[in-house]
Amino acid sequence: MREARQAQGLHIAALAATIKVAQRKLEALEADRLDELPDATFTRALAQTVCRALKIDPAPVLALLPSPMGHRLEHVSEGINAPFRDRPGRHEPNDWSVLASPAVWGPLLVLVAAAAVWLLPSGWLPSLQPAAGGASAPSHAASSGLASVVVPPSAVIDAASAPAAGSAPEAPAAAPMAPSAAASAVSDAAADTAGPLRLRAIAASWVEIHDARRQVLLSRVVDAGESVVIDGAMPLRVKIGNARATEVMFRGRALDLAPNTRDNVARLELN
Repeated sequence: MREARQAQGLHIAALAATIKVAQRKLEALEADRLDELPDATFTRALAQTVCRALKIDPAPVLALLPSPMGHRLEHVSEGINAPFRDRPGRHEPNDWSVLASPAVWGPLLVLVAAAAVWLLPSGWLPSLQPAAGGASAPSHAASSGLASVVVPPSAVIDAASAPAAGSAPEAPAAAPMAPSAAASAVSDAAADTAGPLRLRAIAASWVEIHDARRQVLLSRVVDAGESVVIDGAMPLRVKIGNARATEVMFRGRALDLAPNTRDNVARLELN
């Protein structure tokens, strides 16, 4: 399994994030430290999941793993033939307990809220909509991440107004930039000022970045086509799981990851 994962250029941390399993369990499975896993059933299920994620045949892997014990047909027959016993303390609910069920009062609350909206005066709704729209913009800006760059809808702003009476005529303004080119220039300038480190993933790549105070600035899978901009206390310690599919720019200069790459995993310290 380790050879198949490395042949695909997939870091073990990225595989753990994909199948939602702790990385230490995958490391124990690949290193044949089966005593660190819960039991044989979990081990075989984990191996099948890894093989399915790597798109390889699980039969040779399962043949090397121990078989689960204690799952025999006689145990199943004993459970089927066991007499049924009702749970202690079970009782039929009375009429008032039915009203306390969420299945009853939930729809009633929805109906009451719909009736309240229906009975509101027609002049109230238009006055509430601008206030709600204005409040949503700050909350969206506050929830944006480190790498987000806000570009105005139009980068061409007409700042010239009609000349005042008696003022000298101004020189003709230069031709405005095309909207697409102006937006691209604003986006690049904002990205350069956002942080000295910029990464762009050609394919899915696991990236982990720590600053000088060992604080985690980024630790996740960067999707294909996604770009992130990072700023933090120097030096920055960078670990890239899919180095061949990741472009790195530091202080406006493209970095060659090959000298610091082993098994398609790059480790850098930038200052």
